[in-house]
Amino acid sequence: MRKQQTDHLIELITSLTKAEKRHFRLFVTRNQASDELLFLQLFDMIDKYNDYDEVLILKKIPQIKKRQLSNLKAHLYKQLLLSLRLLSRNYNVDIEIRERIDYSKVLYNKGLYRQSLEMLDKAKGLAYKYKQNTIALEIIEFEKLIESQYITRSINTRAEELTSEADKVALSVTRTQKLSNVALQLYGLYLKIGFVRNEKDHFFVKEFFQSSLPKYNVAELGFYEKLYLYQSYVWFHHTTQDFLHCYKYAQKWIDLFRESPEMKQFDPAIYIKGLHNLLSSLFYLSHYTRFVEVLSELENFKLNEKNRRIHNLESILYLFKYTHKINLHYIEGTFDEGIQLVPELVDIIDSKKYHWDNHRIMLFHYRIACLYFSSGDNDTAIHYLNLILNAPNPQIREDIQCFARFLNLMAHYELGHTQLLEYLVKSVYRFLAKMQELHQAQKEILQFLRRLHRIQRKNGLKREFTKLKANLEKIQHDPYERRPFLYLDIISWLESKIENKPVKAVIREKFLKKRLSLGNS
Repeated sequence: MRKQQTDHLIELITSLTKAEKRHFRLFVTRNQASDELLFLQLFDMIDKYNDYDEVLILKKIPQIKKRQLSNLKAHLYKQLLLSLRLLSRNYNVDIEIRERIDYSKVLYNKGLYRQSLEMLDKAKGLAYKYKQNTIALEIIEFEKLIESQYITRSINTRAEELTSEADKVALSVTRTQKLSNVALQLYGLYLKIGFVRNEKDHFFVKEFFQSSLPKYNVAELGFYEKLYLYQSYVWFHHTTQDFLHCYKYAQKWIDLFRESPEMKQFDPAIYIKGLHNLLSSLFYLSHYTRFVEVLSELENFKLNEKNRRIHNLESILYLFKYTHKINLHYIEGTFDEGIQLVPELVDIIDSKKYHWDNHRIMLFHYRIACLYFSSGDNDTAIHYLNLILNAPNPQIREDIQCFARFLNLMAHYELGHTQLLEYLVKSVYRFLAKMQELHQAQKEILQFLRRLHRIQRKNGLKREFTKLKANLEKIQHDPYERRPFLYLDIISWLESKIENKPVKAVIREKFLKKRLSLGNS
């Protein structure tokens, strides 16, 4: 077993719950005593030490010869997957459906065609109930094979029924695949560039979206076809900063699950992701009341008993709950309270409990840095920003890479690092030019920071802050220049300098004033 495979084995074992470990031991010892199974002894060693130490294993288990280890590890990995699959059938309907297909195959091989068809019919019923058309098509094709060998009096009508059914399901599967491709490619594009940077970006994204979207009639679309269609529109409008339409399609996404409530528990990951996108749209629209309502819906969403055992679902729930709890503190200006979330969140990230990808972790580091910066703890903000600036893959979320550098400049300015600031400005300028991120707002801020060290008098400094604020307010609403304001509340920071107040106080006052003007509605 290669090193990568060994790493996968260790990762799989360390991810097991107590219940899964207990089930594995029962599963592999159902026909043999545990002391006779060398791969189980190997499992116990890795489980005990959470590592693979070949020298220690050979010493502790002398029955294992070094030449056996590779095959033994491969066998252990396979047995673990078999055990997990058996356990997962109780809370994964799609695994249950595929198990019925496997049973029907066994019956078919025995020549028991009628029994095989009955088993397939039950599997197909489940597939249709939970909108699994890809599996349904596989079942229909198997039914056609059996019907061609098992002749009955109804073969003529049965052939027509199966042919018509296959055509209908195949059309649905094809449309679903095309729409899911569009949604995935738009999401990948967003991960690369973030929000559109200029008219050229907008034209490219729009042309790609319109040319990739297949022709459709919404009334003819099934559940997943509509789902991927709405996902595509969500990502298109999100990337192009049209948050009102993004909200509209995210709401359609959620409404699909309300029309088919059984799908909330069959595919909860997609439902939770829909709530996440709905909350993101509301955050950028600054719609506080609706944001609180949807956040409450996310926090109160309960997985059923079967789904609670799926580690991935717990991971997704925690991921989006933390994301939007932090966003709530941004909206309210309650940054000190938001910081209280950080220790638990950092423990989860450091423990790798949920295997969050680098993109998610980078976003959390940026959000945490913003919390500390806004609360006035610039040293800690810089610590988390350095985790982004020193990331090994700068191609992921170039937008976050850029604005992390801006926030880093602002934090060093707050700490009075004037000499360092001059060097950092040049470094950031080169980075932005390379990434083609140098927009008018960035130019204004960089030019301001570059000449800061020459401004000595306090009144002169306040005048420069006021001038920069006025310049930024002119371009804030330009569709291609407002991008920096989605990542950094630069205007509030400037107001804090002008009014000599903490930035958290400025944002909090704005929030309370807005709530008052809306009559707390």
